[in-house]
Amino acid sequence: MTAAEAAPTTVAEDKPRSVLRNGAVMAAGSIVSRATGFLRSAVVVAALGTGLRADGYNVANTVPNILYILLIGGALNAVFVPELVRAAKNHADGGAAYTDRLLTVCALGLLALTGVAVLAAPWIVSVYAPGYDGAQAEMTVALARYCLPQILFYGLFTVLGQVLNARGRFGAMMWAPVLNNVVIIAVFGIYLGIAVTSDGTLTPAQAQWLGWGTTAGIVVQTLALAPALRAAAFRWRPRFDWRGSGLTRPLRAAGWLVALVLTNQIAYWVVTRLSTTIGQRAEDLGSAGGAGYTAYSYAYQLWVVPHGIVTVSLVTALMPRMSRAAADDDLPGLRRDVSYALRTSAAAVVPAVALLFALAPWVMGAVYGYGRTDDADIAVMAGMTMAFAPGLVAYSGQYVLSRAFYAMGDTRTPFLLNLMIAALNAGLSVAAYLLLPVRWAVTGMAGAYTVALFAGFVATGHVLHRRLGRGEAAGTARTPLLRSRALWAQLRLIAAAVPAGLSAYLAARACAGSGDFAAVGAGTLVLLLVVALLARPLGLREIDAAIAACRGRLRRA
Repeated sequence: MTAAEAAPTTVAEDKPRSVLRNGAVMAAGSIVSRATGFLRSAVVVAALGTGLRADGYNVANTVPNILYILLIGGALNAVFVPELVRAAKNHADGGAAYTDRLLTVCALGLLALTGVAVLAAPWIVSVYAPGYDGAQAEMTVALARYCLPQILFYGLFTVLGQVLNARGRFGAMMWAPVLNNVVIIAVFGIYLGIAVTSDGTLTPAQAQWLGWGTTAGIVVQTLALAPALRAAAFRWRPRFDWRGSGLTRPLRAAGWLVALVLTNQIAYWVVTRLSTTIGQRAEDLGSAGGAGYTAYSYAYQLWVVPHGIVTVSLVTALMPRMSRAAADDDLPGLRRDVSYALRTSAAAVVPAVALLFALAPWVMGAVYGYGRTDDADIAVMAGMTMAFAPGLVAYSGQYVLSRAFYAMGDTRTPFLLNLMIAALNAGLSVAAYLLLPVRWAVTGMAGAYTVALFAGFVATGHVLHRRLGRGEAAGTARTPLLRSRALWAQLRLIAAAVPAGLSAYLAARACAGSGDFAAVGAGTLVLLLVVALLARPLGLREIDAAIAACRGRLRRA
């Protein structure tokens, strides 16, 4: 522990409580959003299964998000809050005019991107699913045209949400996706009830219903931010007086983030292209279970849930404070925030990894085991979830570390470090495609991502440690990375998670005869109990603090 981390100041003691309160509000919204998201996914799987029709819908519905993140979304997420915090600090009007100009530039860029994407839908689909032809290609292109307008609303939702975050209002952005899920559940519920044919073939009218219905969910999600924006006294007035307004800095920073996202999406494109090819080949060979892109997509959606609930909520609440520390050149304060975020998020993420790895078959059965999904489909998705699971530790940690760079206004270093992750992910995925049997090829791609994430996490931690070490007090030796408080907290959590996961697996297996939900419930209960019992012997302070807080509330109740 560094001198800065150890210094007992009143401000440092008060701030975590505020961060945790804000994080709790966002985590609650994220939990409800994820829960309704799984219900949405279950309805979609029940309606379309995991075969080629489902692949077509998922490619069409994922492409808008890919293009948005690829060309502008990553930049908006990482640049907006630090820039708005600096503008509020340095501008006489509190950054109001600067915010209006930045929003105007982003809105015009989103409109242009959306129009081009809709026109280029056939080419885009051919890039991500080159094996599609005939009716499959026509259906996927039609669905993509209905879904691509989501790009505009994804972007507006992000920029307006970041304005709220910079003003200390965090809840709306996490709760609004619930409405999106409700709309899509209703759309697919109606389709299930009255429109699905005996073999699941989509007619043009049904494809239009599903595509426009999915886009309507994003529109409702964006409009849901309006009350929070009014409550924050925000009124957007489009401004075009950009010359000499200081927009060069965020646009330059955004350029590196676009390059970063581009490298990620190249790797993702490799995985999408290979997995759709594997899915087609598996169906041609009559393999049991959908072993293609849809299975990979749904396993990924489940895997990323703990990160979205815990790490994203916590770091979003911390980001304004980290940006202020960086703006004041307070590197010890920024280092303290990073350490706090790593330790606090890991206290939830590491047990979640153990749960996903140990209980994957029953979790996948409880979430996706309906309608056209059979036991073979569940087995394929469970294997992919287990391959993904360990990488969540690195994925969550990498997210925290990269936000520290963004708070300092440095987007170039994360880009350079991310090149390694993307290259490893793509290269190892190609190796899995070439070397593994059809049944296991996409599972190998999930494992490839895990390996790539750990390599990137280690490298990013080393570089950030050296950067923040410059903020140590004069005459104080830099704390070696291997003695980092955050690192040892994660290692102790892993030591607790291994026996906890094994115990959870045995408990779930013993209760499997009573159904998937009973197995998941028993396994989760045992896992939490074992982690709680090991918290004190292993010095898991964050777990101990959570247990003490629960006991206090129970006594008061």
